[in-house]
Amino acid sequence: MSFAIRRLLRAAMCVFSWFVMPYSQCVSSRIERRKLPPIENPLLRLSATVLAERIRKGEVRSEDVVRAYVQRCQQVNPLLNAIVEDRFEAALEEAREIDRQLGKGMLGTSEELARTKPLLGLPVSIKESLAVEGMSNTAGRKLREKKVALSDAPVVRQIKNAGGIVLLVSNTPELCLCWETYNQCTGLTRNPYNLQRTAGGSSGGEAALIAAAGSLLGVTTDIAGSSRLPAMFTGVFGHKPSPYVVSPYGHHPSCDDENWGSFFTPGAMCRYAEDLPLLLEAMRDPEGTPVTLCKPVPIGALKCYYMENDGPSGLTRPIDPDIVHAIRDVAAHLNAQRVNLKRLRWTLDISVCKMLRMKNVETIYSPQANGKPDTTIKRELFKYLLGMSKSDLPSVMIGPMQHIVNNYIPQSRLDFLDSQTEKLRKDFIDLLGTDGVFIYPGFPNTAHRHYRIFHKLVDTTYMMVFNTVGLPAASCMVGFDREKLPIGVQVVAAPGQDHLIFAVAKELERRFGGWVSPS
Repeated sequence: MSFAIRRLLRAAMCVFSWFVMPYSQCVSSRIERRKLPPIENPLLRLSATVLAERIRKGEVRSEDVVRAYVQRCQQVNPLLNAIVEDRFEAALEEAREIDRQLGKGMLGTSEELARTKPLLGLPVSIKESLAVEGMSNTAGRKLREKKVALSDAPVVRQIKNAGGIVLLVSNTPELCLCWETYNQCTGLTRNPYNLQRTAGGSSGGEAALIAAAGSLLGVTTDIAGSSRLPAMFTGVFGHKPSPYVVSPYGHHPSCDDENWGSFFTPGAMCRYAEDLPLLLEAMRDPEGTPVTLCKPVPIGALKCYYMENDGPSGLTRPIDPDIVHAIRDVAAHLNAQRVNLKRLRWTLDISVCKMLRMKNVETIYSPQANGKPDTTIKRELFKYLLGMSKSDLPSVMIGPMQHIVNNYIPQSRLDFLDSQTEKLRKDFIDLLGTDGVFIYPGFPNTAHRHYRIFHKLVDTTYMMVFNTVGLPAASCMVGFDREKLPIGVQVVAAPGQDHLIFAVAKELERRFGGWVSPS
């Protein structure tokens, strides 16, 4: 993409903002700014790591923990609108059964349970696009008949095998195709720090609940920052694992492209950094990529690098000064070296082209059981312009975008971008090795008002690039901006080195304070 075209695209986003901003202001101003109820139950302030140990030792009952989170959900969800469907009564019954078996010594010793069932008795929330048997699995689509999962996704099965208790399924944009969380079924999910701001997407339901202490642990997904952006906007930790550490299957929308699992993965989200390895270890696919998640890492032995922006890309907006200061504070604390990875200027080109060339990604234009699609691109665009479409703008536009990339971009150009992708991946692997991490912005601003993502779409490439090159990355809470909204930064490592990210996340939490209750 030439410099002139980049400037033209940036100008187009600016013009688009003239329409988006007034609508966003109107929608957001109609939402009453209210504080969340204070957190009164002390169990809600304990990490999953601590609670799991106390449950195993009989010091705390699983039923009490689950009930605390049920009651908190009932307090905060009317304000957040983050829950699609709950299973509170079933979860409480499962917790009581666990307590009964623990009381009779039927499950083994505390040490054995720490190895075999690390999440025993803990409530876990799941993004609704991941299949939970018997629960809603529409991914925000407005369907003639509600889609209910007939079986668990592999990652959900792993959570249950580890002793976790599924509490609910949380809101997501239609087909997970937006970086804000709203749809025509459940509606708009709001940020617990400011209800007039977005919780991000597509895992915004999880992020809003976890930040509000309505959930302890969350299973998310990440295809282009879908786990990291909501975590940044709500002041929690969100991790995109190395490819195939967690099974990518059992998700709606689905895809049978051979590269799907390299780009898409379920992710982990929590309030406390020490819970990241606990949750990811439970989620891990036994037949997937082998990784060591709990390996001790001396922070002083790490090689740390950073960049404050994506260089002279000519596309993304300037990074907010508060975020720049936060990155510099993190870099100073870690004694990080500033670097300049010049191929990051190709981030938009390589990421968008790779994602839109995935074969047979499920969209509103995909063939149905009868072999025919429910709609066509022309028909849906016309219906949307008339206000008659049952789908949201990102779901409507994915078809035209796929058509353009697959039919109008020369193969020579696609080959060039593929080569740049491999070179950028090699740049990162050579730089980071087995003992390095990279500090990078996740987005140019903190949580904005609802719907303002639509004139900032190119800015999502700060996150999408790490899906494209297949690196693990996490968003880590490091403070607040001048409007008292959370600031998060990305911590990135080479493939298979997720444990380095966890070590840095713990250190940043220790140094900068980590999650702070929005109450």
